[in-house]
Amino acid sequence: MTLNEICYNILNLYRGGRSSNNEQIPLRQIAFNVKHHRATLLRRDFERNGLISRHAEQEIRCMRLVPVDASRCCGLPVGCKVMLTEQPIPRTIRFNHQEAITAVSDVTGIHSIPVVPLNTVQLLPFDRFTKTGTKAFMLGDHLGLYEPDGRDRVNIRGIFEDPEELSLLDCDGASCYDPDMDFPMPMDLVDAVTRGIVEGTLKLLPLTVSDTTNDTMQDAADVGKK
Repeated sequence: MTLNEICYNILNLYRGGRSSNNEQIPLRQIAFNVKHHRATLLRRDFERNGLISRHAEQEIRCMRLVPVDASRCCGLPVGCKVMLTEQPIPRTIRFNHQEAITAVSDVTGIHSIPVVPLNTVQLLPFDRFTKTGTKAFMLGDHLGLYEPDGRDRVNIRGIFEDPEELSLLDCDGASCYDPDMDFPMPMDLVDAVTRGIVEGTLKLLPLTVSDTTNDTMQDAADVGKK
């Protein structure tokens, strides 16, 4: 089920199946509510069950990494290069003390790369057993690789706050997300999100005042209802 299908279904339920050519509720507003309800429910589900549904994940394929100077000051290079993703990674939902980056791998998607906290990267050279292994870490909104072993592309899977933001990213020559794709949300959560919006957010709309004459004043009909 696409995001547009979810939004139209919510609007249809709210209107009782009656369509209108003068619809005052924009689909973008409903889509915004779908996204933030989704993020909240997925976080709660993970807190309670520790389960990550693959149907909530999205994949960024063949994300390019480029060498950049390790200095965070533009005019003060330190001569040490680190491999960071060329484009920023969209924001993920919040899990318990961790990013909702569920997997980092090579371009095959089979050989996984462990993700470690940024503050442990400086200690990796002293690790007795795994100091030569490739590790991934988040530096701001970019993903980096420690000991990249010649890799200049990676696959990244995660649960992102706004799935549509992936439409701005290139996945090996194609957009990582398009409106015709299924929205990354299990069907049982679609039902929960729909009920939450229809019985919550949309119930408040009839209580708000309108200004159809665009004169910064409440319409007379609304004033009379108060």
